[in-house]
Amino acid sequence: MKSKTPRMLEGLIKRHPDGFGFFIPDDKEIPDVYVPQHAMKSAMTNDRATITVEKERDGRLRGEIIRITERAQKRVAGKFTRVSDNWGIIKDEGRGWGKDLRIPLDKSKNAKDGELVEAQITQFPDEGNFEGEVLSIIGDASDPLNDIKRIVIGSNIPEHFSKETLAEASVFDKNPSEKDFKGRKDLRDLPIITIDGATAKDFDDAVFVEMTDRGFHLYVAIADVSHYVKVGSSMDKEAYERGTSVYFPNFVIPMLPEGLSNGLCSLNPHVPRLALVADMHFDFTGEMTASTFYEGVIESKARVTYGEAQELIDGSEIEKLDHVKSTIFHCADLAKVLMAKRFKEGSLDLEVPETELVIDGAGNPVDVIRSERLFAHRLIEELMLAANVAVAKFLAKQEIPAFYRVHEVPDGEKISNLQKYMENLGYKAQLEGGKLQKRLTRALQEFSGKPESQIIHILTLRSMSQAKYTPNNLGHFGLGFDFYTHFTSPIRRYPDLIVHRLLKNRILKNSSYNLMSEEDLTTAGTWLSACEQRSAKAERQIQAIKKARFMQNLIGESFEGLISSVTKFGVFVLLREFNIDGLIRLDDLGSDKWEFDEETLTLIAKRSGFKYQMGDTIRVTVSMVDIEQGQINFVREKSASESTAKAHSSTKGSHKAKSKGFDKRSESKGEKFSGGRGKKDKYSFKEKGARKSGAPEAKKGKKKYSDESYESRPQRSARHQHSEKSYQKDPYQKPESENKSATSQIRSISSLVKNFTERSNSSSSERSESGRDYTPKPRYASLSDYLDQRKKGPNDEAKSESKPAFRSTENRKNSEKRRSSENDSGGVRKARSQKSGRGHKSR
Repeated sequence: MKSKTPRMLEGLIKRHPDGFGFFIPDDKEIPDVYVPQHAMKSAMTNDRATITVEKERDGRLRGEIIRITERAQKRVAGKFTRVSDNWGIIKDEGRGWGKDLRIPLDKSKNAKDGELVEAQITQFPDEGNFEGEVLSIIGDASDPLNDIKRIVIGSNIPEHFSKETLAEASVFDKNPSEKDFKGRKDLRDLPIITIDGATAKDFDDAVFVEMTDRGFHLYVAIADVSHYVKVGSSMDKEAYERGTSVYFPNFVIPMLPEGLSNGLCSLNPHVPRLALVADMHFDFTGEMTASTFYEGVIESKARVTYGEAQELIDGSEIEKLDHVKSTIFHCADLAKVLMAKRFKEGSLDLEVPETELVIDGAGNPVDVIRSERLFAHRLIEELMLAANVAVAKFLAKQEIPAFYRVHEVPDGEKISNLQKYMENLGYKAQLEGGKLQKRLTRALQEFSGKPESQIIHILTLRSMSQAKYTPNNLGHFGLGFDFYTHFTSPIRRYPDLIVHRLLKNRILKNSSYNLMSEEDLTTAGTWLSACEQRSAKAERQIQAIKKARFMQNLIGESFEGLISSVTKFGVFVLLREFNIDGLIRLDDLGSDKWEFDEETLTLIAKRSGFKYQMGDTIRVTVSMVDIEQGQINFVREKSASESTAKAHSSTKGSHKAKSKGFDKRSESKGEKFSGGRGKKDKYSFKEKGARKSGAPEAKKGKKKYSDESYESRPQRSARHQHSEKSYQKDPYQKPESENKSATSQIRSISSLVKNFTERSNSSSSERSESGRDYTPKPRYASLSDYLDQRKKGPNDEAKSESKPAFRSTENRKNSEKRRSSENDSGGVRKARSQKSGRGHKSR
């Protein structure tokens, strides 16, 4: 492309909250194109568009939208606000539309001011006014029961099945008949079992291991969904559109109708079920010596929970499981061998604690605790990984277009950034050079048992590339596998269903299952990878909202935490007690002038020399929450009262309290590379033990999450009130009496803020639609969101949500240079780097 020469491109547009956008071309060879605000026209995020492009002197591409070719969002959810006698609006809270949606009052279904509504867009801005009509009234926006509904609609996740799909699902019997068993291998006499979470209802997989004189014989039986869901059927089309099941606290949106997902396909105990079986042999070192695949019929002999399996492994007796006890022990023995072999060969072992939300019947979070990861979870994960690898190797040998789960080598710049983080915490060895997996493993082991360990695991995970589905076998970096696919979860992952059909084409005589072209598999990989990220993002949003609701009841309370990241606009702190992170704004760090050193990732006070760096322990006070956006603000414990008073003053004067609290945050991106069994593959290469309907159960008999966790609100226990001594180097620390006084002042002022906000909201109908004087929404929801934005650039979200134009990271290296840094300093002076600053400049 010659400089200044226009060129027409087709692709996907992403609107940044600041108004400009990034265009992701369909042509993979062309990098993202920056689109300035004035050239965005009426484009909404995820719309498809045609643009003209010019190449600037510095080599970067600048574009202008010519026309919108396809609208991505036709229905929205939001809070209805009446602005006149004729109109109401739904505010563009996420800044993805470009303007507020106008609703004529005669098409509002008499929605009340402040109610949460679902609306259909009837006219887009390029057609005149941006208008819509209310389809349904969801209810009170502040009602916790409506949190999930709002996120589901806003994420464009299909919730209800069509009549055609339900009709197709209703024709099946509850159990398969003898005619369904014809031509299948009968394994009903095997003591095969399922091991799942206590609340799980859809059982994809069952396992059985027996010892031989040469090693282990493993059966992995997977629900034969492809037998019931035929290509081209209504049920198949809707499953493809959903891509995956979506799991929220106490609520699931399944990929398949319940009659199949929880019934006919689910490997429930003591009933016959059709299965696709991976039959594998291993020697005593864990090397797979043989594998075969066939259609079978099984009957699970027990529905075992993770907690029960763990108790048996630990030596306890459970009488009802005596008949399958040997199966569990043999499974554990094989899993240990496979795990040792995998780690020896370079597979990463990232342990990032998961959060379990305890939600009551009204949708309110009762407690936020860390899920305990048992060996029983790892046991199943290892067996599922083995099956996935076996199937991937088999398909590769067939030399046909196949479907792989790939995870590419991390970008060198991200590893360099990770190196800086680790050096800042005292790690001196180099990550570059040699086998990267082993170097990362040694670094993780170096921090094992230290307070900073959790932060390092999170940062390492964030440095990884995004896993995806593709017909090109690129291997799996995180797992250290040359061949890998997803085979073990067809009830809740459509990619697994594709793999089943491809496998059946090769193993069945006169098979009715057809192969797919490489082009079709590429398209499917693009779409299904996007569906996976859409699901993961929605699940994270609900987690953030529920955490904010929980912390709202603790405003004014103080906690000990670790500084998990340092930025030019403040520091993120991860609470030890709840695994919840929040931001301390620069203004709340003290009255000194702060300088951000990008090389050492520290904030340094110019006058006192005091500094904040990752891994430091600090006591913080909860000062502010934004439930709608799922965001939390902290202040240093000593400055609690004055900071809250400042926030109250800001709210009263200009209605910008939330803006001051969160003005540097933005939407979160996707999770990283993923494993084989998990409901959402959240932890990269790991097979998720806690999947399906809810979080993993805690190990029975342990008191890690005792009754104290549930009974300590709002009266906190002495253990929490008298925690470790905070932040010894803090020159601003005040006496404990002053801290208590600050806490009481926070509670008092927070009450005033709440009353004032309610009065302000009651007068919202008097505001003009064009003025947009409601509270601006924040950019970063959490540390995870900040790290994603910093390392990947704002346009990377497109990789996870675009149907026809999903992008791999290799063509997106220039996006960081295009990020807007307007008002980004937050009053901090950036330390001068020894390197050229060109790479850090933005438009």
